[in-house]
Amino acid sequence: MTLQDILEGLQARQPKALARAISMVENGTAGFEELLSALHGKLGRSRRIGVTGPPGAGKSTLVQRLTAAYREAGHTVGIVAVDPSSPFTGGALLGDRIRMEKSSLDQGVFIRSMAARGSLGGMATTTGEVADVMDAAGFDRILIETVGVGQSELNVAAASDTTLVVLVPESGDGIQAMKAGLMEIADVFVVNKADRPGADRMRQELEVALGLRTGQVYRHVRSHHGVALKKAGHGGTGAQGDGKGPAPVWEPPVLATVGSEGTGVAELIAAMDKHFAWLGQEGRLAERRGRRLEVRTREVVERAVKRWLWSEGGREDALAQIGEVRGGAKSPYEAAAEVVARLQGSVV
Repeated sequence: MTLQDILEGLQARQPKALARAISMVENGTAGFEELLSALHGKLGRSRRIGVTGPPGAGKSTLVQRLTAAYREAGHTVGIVAVDPSSPFTGGALLGDRIRMEKSSLDQGVFIRSMAARGSLGGMATTTGEVADVMDAAGFDRILIETVGVGQSELNVAAASDTTLVVLVPESGDGIQAMKAGLMEIADVFVVNKADRPGADRMRQELEVALGLRTGQVYRHVRSHHGVALKKAGHGGTGAQGDGKGPAPVWEPPVLATVGSEGTGVAELIAAMDKHFAWLGQEGRLAERRGRRLEVRTREVVERAVKRWLWSEGGREDALAQIGEVRGGAKSPYEAAAEVVARLQGSVV
């Protein structure tokens, strides 16, 4: 297929053209950046939802339920599921695709499984670009499911409009969650497998942890003896509860779901819709998407420089410096400084 064939196929949302375009992007095939550049003007129509959390939290099952609910509402859905890859072969089982077998038979759903290929951040380096292809193809909702992540692998937030952090009662207590970087990126918290013991306690601990972080620890506590806590100075928007505080801040809700049964999915979708509406009302959506493009530009520049540096035209000097490091003649820092200096000189 030529580039024009792919572009026309994407416009018609042909599965073959979509699969070919995504393969080009994922594998870095010649012409993939030209393709992405041609698609840039068609971006912005889809709503991107990141789904992250620790391994075993039931992310794939929840994505399956969200997909079914969106399809019932008449929305088309694109799914990017990232699986952990082997550090030796770079391959992955792509088990998320197996778990979503029912959705894969739906013509209004397109699922792409990707191997993380050693990239940190819970996603492959091209995950955001694959989401761009789905966006340009006209999918209403794009669900990005990361590999099981910990405290620092948080790139999904930069690629999404709304980020779900999925936890389970076995994930640990609220204090541990508060220390994790996951607390900083969640737009909505989901305590999945809420039919298990300890789920209610975990929800309460998360709400308290969120209150400690925002200075509104009492916002979920009912009035006592007829005294409204907000009037007493607790939970007000300003320093004195007078409503004259900083710009509104989104308070992530903590919801309970049972993904295997579909319990709580409707409430979860309502919470995500509310967050998306809030982003638009506060001008945060354009800001978030603009920041995404800024980050993407930096990534593309870094990728191009790296590709050039180790190409035939640029790697000779770099490899010579590395050879001197191996021989003990230079430190890695001296060698790197010389490579960078030569790059700067070639640009000037």
